[in-house]
Amino acid sequence: MIGSLRGKLILKRPRGIIVEAHGVGYEVYVPLNLLSDLPDEGSEVFLFVHTNVKDDSIELYGFSSEREREVFRTLLGVTGVGPRLALNILSGAEVDQLLSAIDSGETGLLTTLPGVGKKTAQRIIFELREKLPVVETEKDRAFDDALAALVSLGYKKSLAREALEKVYQNDSSRSTEELLKETLKVLMR
Repeated sequence: MIGSLRGKLILKRPRGIIVEAHGVGYEVYVPLNLLSDLPDEGSEVFLFVHTNVKDDSIELYGFSSEREREVFRTLLGVTGVGPRLALNILSGAEVDQLLSAIDSGETGLLTTLPGVGKKTAQRIIFELREKLPVVETEKDRAFDDALAALVSLGYKKSLAREALEKVYQNDSSRSTEELLKETLKVLMR
């Protein structure tokens, strides 16, 4: 498996790019938003790569960050979402926008993406709501640790986060243990 690729950018086009590394040109499919961020042809590039092996081909999908690659891989786990559709999804939305839409259950953003209808959007939300990483927020370590503890206790991430938000709004200076204790009281009601 190819996990990353560093080399000279030989060709940029909407369908993908070609990166030459040690005399070998690798064709890599990239999200359209990454395509516009890439340097000029002839410059050096670095990509995180997902290798997709099929019966008749090996395809490389490149991303600017490990987080973006991880979201791509998670999207591949959704029934009916293949690499091309997952790439279209990441081409049409920033990772944080996508995660936020899935987390909140909003199909609006997803249905505006090429190849994603209402049923596919609902399936993506249903299957990924608890699997994808949380959108980065301005919370502190105690909040994140308390959320992780609640999820490990078996609470759904969205329900645990909602209850934890209520407790956190009242007093954000609490320790993890205090946040966890107060949140459990809210969840028990």
